[in-house]
Amino acid sequence: MPSADLDAITAELSAACGSLKFSAPVTHVYNPLVYAGRIHGAYLKNFGKGPKKVIFLGMNPGPFGMAQTGVPFGEINFVRDWLNLSGAVDQPDKPHPQRPVEGFACARSEVSGKRLWGLFKTRYTTPAAFFADHYVANYCPLVFMEDSGKNFTPDQLPAAESTPLYAACDRHLAHLVAALKPEYVVGIGGFAADRAREALKAPLAAKTLKVVQILHPSPASPAANKDWAGQVTKALITAGIWA
Repeated sequence: MPSADLDAITAELSAACGSLKFSAPVTHVYNPLVYAGRIHGAYLKNFGKGPKKVIFLGMNPGPFGMAQTGVPFGEINFVRDWLNLSGAVDQPDKPHPQRPVEGFACARSEVSGKRLWGLFKTRYTTPAAFFADHYVANYCPLVFMEDSGKNFTPDQLPAAESTPLYAACDRHLAHLVAALKPEYVVGIGGFAADRAREALKAPLAAKTLKVVQILHPSPASPAANKDWAGQVTKALITAGIWA
């Protein structure tokens, strides 16, 4: 599947989400598909050619990962040094003073991304080997913040705001699956797995696709701080995804 097709469905997602409005406690919304679009476009071009066996699906960008680099779970060192992606990143329309976008100059590390990409690097060694059968995406492309700078996740939105957001994200996920034709969508955490099951009812009913859930690598989860890589590897082997 040409990356140009992923470019088109990504642009549709970005436009649909960019037109939405959100109320307090959300005060700032970042869309890295726009201000980090060059890096995300390179990610699609280099690694988005299908078909794939597996799509790993996260919830939404983290403040020190995709919010800085434009790559899902995009911990800076792995994006720059393993995926070999780098370049200029612009600014969101309304930057939060406590959550600056510094791009590849950001000194903070996103632990979730470090764990996720670290597992993939350990198992597959090279990006070419990993992306031959795998792809990593986020369900929602937006970063939400409260006035204090605290991260706000999409599952906390009121129904009036989550309904149109989920509709756009469901549509994009369905298009992504149609483009990459995976056998599995692996939800990284419960939210992503639940949204995948909702968005992908048709291929699930046709038994052309399976949705599997794995433990989210966030350090906020006590379970994830106890050999997350080992737990996830075992779960993926048990599910028949990894040998």
